[in-house]
Amino acid sequence: MAANSTTTPAAGSNKAQIYLAPNYPPNPIVGRSVFLAGSIEMGKAEDWQTKMTDKLAHLPITVLNPRRPDWNNDWKQSKDDPRFREQVEWELDMQERCNVIAMHFHPDTKAPISLLELGLFANTGKMVVCCPDGFYRKGNVELVCERAKVPLFNNIDDMIDHAIKKLTNEA
Repeated sequence: MAANSTTTPAAGSNKAQIYLAPNYPPNPIVGRSVFLAGSIEMGKAEDWQTKMTDKLAHLPITVLNPRRPDWNNDWKQSKDDPRFREQVEWELDMQERCNVIAMHFHPDTKAPISLLELGLFANTGKMVVCCPDGFYRKGNVELVCERAKVPLFNNIDDMIDHAIKKLTNEA
């Protein structure tokens, strides 16, 4: 078990190593890895990251989850706030280092940072995206995904299934 991992696999049941921000995995990451990008807005977005992590737990992979229990909305949204900077730099570093970026746009959220990250990483070949009907910028997401040939799904279960295929080199 890596020193900064946030979970300990149960004997024989879990293989995935899970890292919550701001904990870093080894560099380079051993084996395949997935970053869980997308809606996080507390109180609006479901905790889809836990659902996906549970479905990935049996795989010998590294899961990189930006949802952190100590997040504080009072942190200044500025590069000068060290806590905010640490979070943003961790997210960008992990998206650059991972093999797969699984991005979910929850329809009850705006997710402006996720839209920004979609633009940053769409052409990397790493992405798989879920954007259900009702997301306020679904058309933008559809067009970016179409142009960059990013697999796009309307429901999270289909996105998770495709991410598993990418992680196991079946996609």
